[in-house]
Amino acid sequence: MHISDDDLARAASDGDGAAFSTLLARHYDRLFGLAFRMTGSRADAEDLTQDVCAALPSKIRSFRAESRFTTWMYRIMVNAAYDLRRRRAAHDKAAEGWGDWELARRDEAKETAEQVDWLIATMRALPDDLRDTLALILDDATHSQAAEVLGISEGTVSWRIYEAKRHLAALRAKEDRA
Repeated sequence: MHISDDDLARAASDGDGAAFSTLLARHYDRLFGLAFRMTGSRADAEDLTQDVCAALPSKIRSFRAESRFTTWMYRIMVNAAYDLRRRRAAHDKAAEGWGDWELARRDEAKETAEQVDWLIATMRALPDDLRDTLALILDDATHSQAAEVLGISEGTVSWRIYEAKRHLAALRAKEDRA
């Protein structure tokens, strides 16, 4: 038996936790998709969707079934996205006094985050021994410490780092050609 969203919403507004859970299960992915399209950022969409889902238990009490439940829920998401934009605009305006420095800092942070994301993703393509060695070095271990942890010589650590860099450079070049 299929229970309509509106019936579930009315039950949830009366405190039925199972009805609320069913509504979230049905619509979480759609809410996330809307948030992602509105923000253009997976991280922002995840945060926004979680914020809206956390607010829904108190907001659902105001659901009056004057429109479909999904329309009502989407309006909450749209309002939350608008609020996020307003907060960012206010922050950007406040940061305006920092001018070019703030913009450069943001660009650098974004570029660094993109590089870290790329490195983490591409490290999966490395052989285990190279990936393990590189992970230790990236965690600020010295060659001596990495050698001790891995039970190999410092020279082998240096060779593995060289090989890892070579593999990563080849992967980058392949991506750049594509």
